[in-house]
Amino acid sequence: MRLEGRTALVTGATSNIGRAIAEAFAAQGAHVIVSGRSAGRGNEVVEGIRARGGRADFVQADLDGSAAASQALAEEATRVLGGRIDILVNNAGIYPADSTTTTDEKTFDQVYAVNVKAPFFLTAAVAPAMVEAGGGSIINLGSWIARLGIPVGALYSSTKGAMETLTRAWAAEFGPQGVRVNAISPGVVLAAAAPGEEHPAEVMMKGTPANRMGGPEEIANAAVYLASDESAFVHGIVLDVDGGRTTVAVVAA
Repeated sequence: MRLEGRTALVTGATSNIGRAIAEAFAAQGAHVIVSGRSAGRGNEVVEGIRARGGRADFVQADLDGSAAASQALAEEATRVLGGRIDILVNNAGIYPADSTTTTDEKTFDQVYAVNVKAPFFLTAAVAPAMVEAGGGSIINLGSWIARLGIPVGALYSSTKGAMETLTRAWAAEFGPQGVRVNAISPGVVLAAAAPGEEHPAEVMMKGTPANRMGGPEEIANAAVYLASDESAFVHGIVLDVDGGRTTVAVVAA
């Protein structure tokens, strides 16, 4: 039980990567706040965790980028967890695949609000209490397309580049006070398609050492490592869990 006795807040925890992280943390002994916009999906995740003997509660939140929304989530999660948050996972995000020329100003502002402003102000709300408590771990979610350009999703990739930069800045700011800040950069990660079916996104993982999409649980395993004492000497990194997408070129024989 690598996270026994710890408390954790995971944003965007009602599906895919966020859900897998919440489930993995609970399986390792943490009391987890599952946060998201959908109460139905959130309570489903919580019920599943509890059915397996874990501890979890749902806190509904619409992280629209306002400081007030982030502060409210931090306060409610702290209350439900009994007074402290040991681990924060900034996972919630939105991904419009629009091209640059088809992106309107409203969409631009919304994506930066959800993907950058919300975790910025949530971290600002949570980190001081972690410092006061003697330590903590903050894990941000980046993306492989923050460093490897593709012709769609420029807006989204720029927000993930911002989160990776914030990871290093926050490691410098909060690390000396006992709070470790790191990031995970996933490759293409989706739940497995039905047998005999291929997801359209799979083509983006062709020509990698893994030669497949990743599963949410593979990102969750990395999050458990970064949240646990095993990574006590790890600060300010972006951990690529992407099947080799950004670092390796496989040349066909």
